[in-house]
Order: sequence, then C-alpha cells, then structure tokens
Amino acid sequence: MDFKNYITVELRQQLVKELKLNNSMQAPKPIKIVVNVGAGEAVSSKNVLEKVQEQISLITGQKAMITKAKKSVSAFKIRQGLPIGVKVTLRGKKMYAFLEKLVKIVIPRLKDFRGISEKSIDPQGNLSIGFSEQTIFPEIDFDKIDKIRGLEVTIVTNAKEKARGKKLFELMGIPFKA
Repeated sequence: MDFKNYITVELRQQLVKELKLNNSMQAPKPIKIVVNVGAGEAVSSKNVLEKVQEQISLITGQKAMITKAKKSVSAFKIRQGLPIGVKVTLRGKKMYAFLEKLVKIVIPRLKDFRGISEKSIDPQGNLSIGFSEQTIFPEIDFDKIDKIRGLEVTIVTNAKEKARGKKLFELMGIPFKA
C-alpha cells in the first residue's frame, strides 16, 4: 500500500477511533506542504537564487518560485520588491510523495536527532520543521552545492487544534520529543 492510501484510508480510520469522531470526514489530514528558503545573500550576488531554486526543485520535484521582500529593511540593505527567497507549495500526489520521503528517509538521516519539539505545532495543528542544511535530502549531491543553507518545511492541515494535529503527525510516523 502506498503512503497516500495509508494516510487517506488506514490513518483516517485510526484517527476517527482515537479522537472519537462521528464522521471520517472530520479526521484531520494534510492539505499542503510549503518548503521555504530565505537567501539573504541574494542582495549581494545575483546567481544565488537560481542555485537555491534549482536545489529546491530537485528536492520537491516541482519548480520553485522566487519570493520578493514585502518590506524594506535598511539594516539588511533590503528594498521592497527585491528577490530574497524561494518557496514551493506542494499539493496532491507530490505532497504525499514528499511527506513519505520526509518521514521515511530525511528525518531518520538527521544527526543527533532526539525528536521534534511539540512547540513546532501551532494552535491550528500545522507543523513547521526547520532543517539546518539541505544536504540531508538524498537528491542533493554534496559536491555540487556552493553553500550549506537551511530550509523550512511547513505541513498545513485541517486539524483546527493542536492536539488533533499532533495525533495526526504521530500516526504518520513523525517522532516527537518525549
């Protein structure tokens, strides 16, 4: 059974039982995954964003979008509208494929990993995980990267509350600190 069917069928039934829900449609499920990289050094060198965009596209399997600064910040020499980061929003098949890779390959590869903090789940039941380097993803060839950059992965759910979101992530296989 593939990961999407596992989440939509088995995991949903398990959530209905454990959360004592009346209807299987009330069970929380992932809606989208947003992968975000802020590249502040893009202010000084132009080709940085293209390299980051290429790496994120490799990781997610979808072309990354360049984001622009919403506000001017003089301390960082950033003007409004200046390209400053890269993001990808995954839905559907690509979302489930990325989620499976995250749970089964990436998180187990983390060095000195003791679990994800419960503080990473917001009050609406969405999970945000920050990774300090992009090299933990198997698609990235360590010899071809110019600089180690961090990235943030946000899993958006329809859980509506923190406890339901945590239960969903636990059953998906995401380890939390004891």
